[in-house]
Amino acid sequence: MSLTRRSATKLLSDLNTGKLTAVELMQATLAQIEKVNPQVNAIVALRDADELMAEAAAADQAVSRGPLHGLPIAVKDLDDVAGIVSSQGSPIFANHVPEKDSLLAQRMRDAGAILIAKTNVPEFGLGSHSFNPVYGVTCNPYDVSVSAGGSSGGAAVALVTGMTALADGSDMMGSLRNPAAWNNVYGFRPSFGRVPADPKGDCFLHQLSTHGPMARSPEDIAVLLDVISGPDTCQMHGYPVIDTAPLKPAETKGLRIGWLGDWGGAFAIEPGLMELSEASLSVFESLGCHIEPVAPPFSADEMWESWMTLRSWSVAMRLEPLLEQKASLKDSALWEIERGLRVSALDVHRASEVRSAWFRTAAALFNQYDALILPSTQVWPFATHIPYPTEIAGQTMDTYHRWMQIVIPVSLIGLPSLAVPSGFGAAGLPGGVQIFGPRGNDAQILAIGAAYHTATEWPQKQPAMMEVA
Repeated sequence: MSLTRRSATKLLSDLNTGKLTAVELMQATLAQIEKVNPQVNAIVALRDADELMAEAAAADQAVSRGPLHGLPIAVKDLDDVAGIVSSQGSPIFANHVPEKDSLLAQRMRDAGAILIAKTNVPEFGLGSHSFNPVYGVTCNPYDVSVSAGGSSGGAAVALVTGMTALADGSDMMGSLRNPAAWNNVYGFRPSFGRVPADPKGDCFLHQLSTHGPMARSPEDIAVLLDVISGPDTCQMHGYPVIDTAPLKPAETKGLRIGWLGDWGGAFAIEPGLMELSEASLSVFESLGCHIEPVAPPFSADEMWESWMTLRSWSVAMRLEPLLEQKASLKDSALWEIERGLRVSALDVHRASEVRSAWFRTAAALFNQYDALILPSTQVWPFATHIPYPTEIAGQTMDTYHRWMQIVIPVSLIGLPSLAVPSGFGAAGLPGGVQIFGPRGNDAQILAIGAAYHTATEWPQKQPAMMEVA
């Protein structure tokens, strides 16, 4: 197995024991980026190779700084990294070079990671298609004519092509789960509060988005999750957490899993995706799980209206200061800002009442089921020149993000959710499902995913062809 195909867990073990040097790993990483990245455009703002090699050599001489010591990682381009252009995919910040790391980047650096570059995103992370006017579009390594998803699209592609062994991402509206499905890797959205955001601006009101890890296995995800988890003293959200690594597969015999399908027809889904999702259910059945279909437990329309209000309000509060440079903002950003500025305090309260009602309903469901499953996406990867799908199976989409509605049941109430690969469709493109559970049950959801991975190993069995060195 080539160096760039090894798991992060194996690489870190070999770095720790001296079987592998950080210099050797950095050389292999840079060679793989040079070979692959021109075809997919996932890695952006790559640092100077000589500087990176010197940093790797220094890591080989230093005492281990933590569980990621010597591992190259490219950080999602929505987070600041000191000394690296951090653009958020926007021309407004195309030359922005921060002097200070974000909290996420600092935690990875403190754990010994060598931060080498950024991974590409949609402008400001809006939409699940990673293209922007600064770096262009990230292509799917299974078919470079179609999207890699987003907003963690660059991260997912870097993983599946062997340019990195671990990747960070973030997820407001499926930004970890959608690209994981479309690139045959794993993405984990933790319980809200487990991984804190930067301690700036408001730290009380907005509870939709979270950082999370991506990898080629749940075991590797656990390694990065432990590094980035834990409360920040400057923020009120967050709670003490127990480490998940080393992750062991769950004892799955007798586990009760609820299958939500298309939510009683509420979510339009392209042909073939439901069949692919249901194939993953048979894997769980073979592991001894009891799978039961679940009738829609809550109104999809009410969740969507709640989500629309809370999301636009949150995005508007973040991006409103940029309205002075309106000409540099993409249409979806302007739409969110303008919509969010019209939201009243009473609108937010009513939306949060719906969110609270869904949380209580979900809590009752988890008295019956250990986990619930939904498809990760409603569409297959679409052509890179299309900004977003405008219809699914003949049903018109009324917003730029309606086609991602299937992620809302998790996102609205901050539940832990693991996106797992479920195989490939007729056109050879990947798909996946999202496994989710009660708030705080992150370790259990990952352990269920580990059992599934042991039985399937999709990323290892069918890597993107350009990954193989």
